[in-house]
Amino acid sequence: MTVPQRQTRQRAEIVELLGGLEEFRSAQQLHDLLRARGSSVSLATVYRAMQSLSDSGDVDVLLAADGEALYRWCERKAHHHHLVCRECGTAVEIDGPNVERWADAVAAEHGFADVAHTLELFGTCRACRTARG
Repeated sequence: MTVPQRQTRQRAEIVELLGGLEEFRSAQQLHDLLRARGSSVSLATVYRAMQSLSDSGDVDVLLAADGEALYRWCERKAHHHHLVCRECGTAVEIDGPNVERWADAVAAEHGFADVAHTLELFGTCRACRTARG
C-alpha cells in the first residue's frame, strides 16, 4: 500500500520550481535555485522530495555521464523518452513507437517478459547551434 505524500510548503516550492524548468537539473542545482529565490528548503529535503517525486512518476530521472541523477518535471505519465541538448540541457519528451516494437521483439526473441527500458537521445538544440554561429 502506498502512503500519500504529505504536501508541505517545502515540497510545494520544489514542485513549483520544477514546473518552470525545461531542462534536467540535479538536486544540488535545484537547491541552489531555491536558495536564490530566498527559500530555506534544505538540501536533504530536496533529495527526499526528488526521490518521492521520482517514485510516484511525477519527475523523470536521467543519469548524467558522471552518474549523478538529474530531474525534470514529467509532462505526461505515459511511457516516453527524451531528446536532450547536451549544451543547455533543454529536454523534449518524445514518443518512440519503433523503439517500443524493437524492445518487445528483442525481449520475446530471448524469452523475456515485463521488460522495461529507458532511452535518452542527446544532441544540440537549434538555439545552441544558432548561438554558436
